[in-house]
Formats: sequence, C-alpha cells, structure tokens
Amino acid sequence: MAYDIAIIGGGPGGYTAADEAAARGMSVVLFEADKLGGTCLNRGCIPTKALLHETASGICDAAELRARRDEVVGTLRDGVAKLMKSRKVEVVTGRASVVSAGHVSCDGKDYEAENIIIACGSSPAVPPIEGADLPGVYTSDHLLEGDSPELGSIVIVGGGVIGMEMALLYAQMGASVCVLEAAERILPPFDREIAQRVTMHAKKRGIVVETGARVGRIAGEPGAMQVAFTDKKGAERVAEGAGVLIATGRKAATEGLFSAGAEPTLERGAIVVDEHGMSSIEGVYVIGDARAHGVQLAHAAEAQARNVVAVIAGEKPPVDELLIPSCVYLSPEVASVGLTEDDAKTFGLNVVCGKALTGANGKSLIEGSEAGYAKLVFSAETGAIFGAQLVCPRATDMISELSLAISLRATAAQIASVVHPHPTVSEMIAEAARAAL
Repeated sequence: MAYDIAIIGGGPGGYTAADEAAARGMSVVLFEADKLGGTCLNRGCIPTKALLHETASGICDAAELRARRDEVVGTLRDGVAKLMKSRKVEVVTGRASVVSAGHVSCDGKDYEAENIIIACGSSPAVPPIEGADLPGVYTSDHLLEGDSPELGSIVIVGGGVIGMEMALLYAQMGASVCVLEAAERILPPFDREIAQRVTMHAKKRGIVVETGARVGRIAGEPGAMQVAFTDKKGAERVAEGAGVLIATGRKAATEGLFSAGAEPTLERGAIVVDEHGMSSIEGVYVIGDARAHGVQLAHAAEAQARNVVAVIAGEKPPVDELLIPSCVYLSPEVASVGLTEDDAKTFGLNVVCGKALTGANGKSLIEGSEAGYAKLVFSAETGAIFGAQLVCPRATDMISELSLAISLRATAAQIASVVHPHPTVSEMIAEAARAAL
C-alpha cells in the first residue's frame, strides 16, 4: 500500500505530524521502534517532572515513586495510541529505515510513501571519558525508565538542563549530590544571572556545584564510584558517589536509519535541512532532535511537525520556529525566550531592562518561593520587547505570554497596561514592564 506520508519515530514530533497530516485527510503510516511517546514521554520530560513533583511533595519511597511515574506515563502513552487510532494512522512497531526517496523498509517489509518525515529523536551523548562504560555509570535513560537504581549519593557529569533537574530530584530524595560542569557556569545557554541564581539555590539545598571542572577518569563499582577531575584552579580532585550520571547532552539517533547510498547530508550525525525542513533527499523531511542546528526540545519538534506537514500540504507554515521558549523545572522554575541582555549587546542593540523580584510578589511569598525575578528586555528606541527571563514559581507556564508579546512586537507600555489578577505570580510581568518605562 502507498501512503501520503511515512513517519519514522513516534515521539512528540512524530505523533504530532501524524495527527496534523491525518486531520488533512492524508494517509499516514507511523513507525516506532520502542514505545509511542518517544524519549520525552517515556524517559525524559514527563517522568522527570512527575518525579520532581512527587519528591517535592515529600514522597521519597522508590516503589511509590516508580508507580506514580508509570501511572502518568502510561496514561499519556495510551492517549497517544487512542489519538492515532481515532485518526486512522497505521502504527507499525519496528525499526524502520529509508531505502530511497519514497521508500521505507521495516522488518523486511517495504512501504511506499510520497513524503517521508524523519522524527527519530536522539540518545544520550556519552563523551570519551575513561570508565564511562563501567557498571554504576548511568544516563538519564537508565534513571528515568524501568527499575532505576536507588542511589544515596550521585556525581553528575554535566550541569545543563538534564543535569540540574536530576540534581534537584536526587537532592529532594535525600541523596548527596555533586555536579561537575566543564563550562564556567551551569546552564550555559541561559542568561548569566539565571545561572548564578540557580547555583545559589542548588547550594542552599546541599548540592555541590563545581564549574570549570574537567573530568578525566571514572573508576569504582556500583555503590562506590570515583570521578577524578581537575577543578577551575587546576587542582586534581576526586568526587565520590554511589553512582555517576553522564548528562552531557544528546545526539541525533540516526545510526542505521538510511540504507547505504541513501544517506542525506549529515553534520555530526544530525540531518541538515533547508528552510522548509527538507533534507538533501527530495521528499524526505526532518523534525525534532535529528535535525542539525535545531533545538532539542519536545515543543520545538511539535512546532516543526506542524510546519513541515503544512509545507507538504501546500500551505504556509503556521508556527514561528524562532520563538522557542526554554524551560528548566527547578524550584523556583526557570524559563527564557528571545534575547537576553547579553545577546542584545552582542548584536549591537540598545536595550533597557525591567525587573520585578519575587520578594515583592504576594503569591510568591505565600508559596514560600526562593528568591527570584522576572526580567524583560526592551528596545530602548521603540520599546518593543526583545526577550524575557524568569526565575520564579509558574515561570514555565507564564513564559508563553511573553512569547506572544515578542511575536506581536508588544511594547513595555502595552504589557504594563494589561491587568494581571492579584495575587498571582504573573503580576511580576506587568511590574517588570513598568520598571522599564
């Protein structure tokens, strides 16, 4: 049977593309090698946030945590399966590969499709550190799916989003935590002030944060692991823990995805695309983590899915892919979108910033929030908002208001004119805008 679209990968990008295409009346076949929902639902965003929520509520029993995690994940995965069934998307369980333009193979069976969408996602990237393959060394996949090990102490190599969320999770479970980050600060892509604030909060929770740390070697056995590193002063040191988490990023999961001679243009394993999301192979599109120079976020994959399906249908892409919010589910939460103050200065833009503090916000005080802020970056000439950075309760929910404001080129005066209900954390947005005026 021939299909309008064949999709390889059933994560947020893949199943969103299937839903969008089927809603337009296209025939769709969706290939998934493991479980519907991909990394995000099964061993990434969803289980992490479920566990963070439960441990913040005081639940630390391992069996209870796993049961709650599996309940949430299972409910959402069943929902995806029902959506695919209702849309009449044919779901094939198996590892698919692209044979040529318009042809996909899975478990020895050939499938023909006018267009192919690659949504194969990513896998943990493990750097070439001696001992990184030892028992007792884990990736986020190991710790978030199945019967994950119980660790009373952990050394985390990498202070990015995954590393810091896992650090908070284990700290809330009562474990001793040490984070080793090679860069000069944790959360490197984020605003410097955000990194400083998160570091302060982490240390207050007893998390040891070592920046400028160069890991040289991992040794030991499960329950007694040692990580040798050089600190920022050049001293040789050793961090010890019951286990080691490698959280140094993720890589496109494209290995074995293309038959010999059918490979598109790749860059470090990721697939290079044009402005429409098409690879160098005609009719083969790429969304999500497998796309070169992209942002490895579930909502970015969903946005790309909507745009690619629209292009295939001959429509204008509906989503602005330049405005992708970044979120870190810490306590308080962190969210950012658009330009930071440093970004603006790098681009030679003249800006004015407005800031509101959680200490002056009634809802934040009621909730006992840690010290935080909302910072908005505006053009000094036009007043239009360029970007926003939030470190406060509900930050990940509120950032969309600011994404919309940037998209509409709203000014500080316009944002300040919007009445925000009291008492809410969202009042900080209007306060920050007023501070910039």
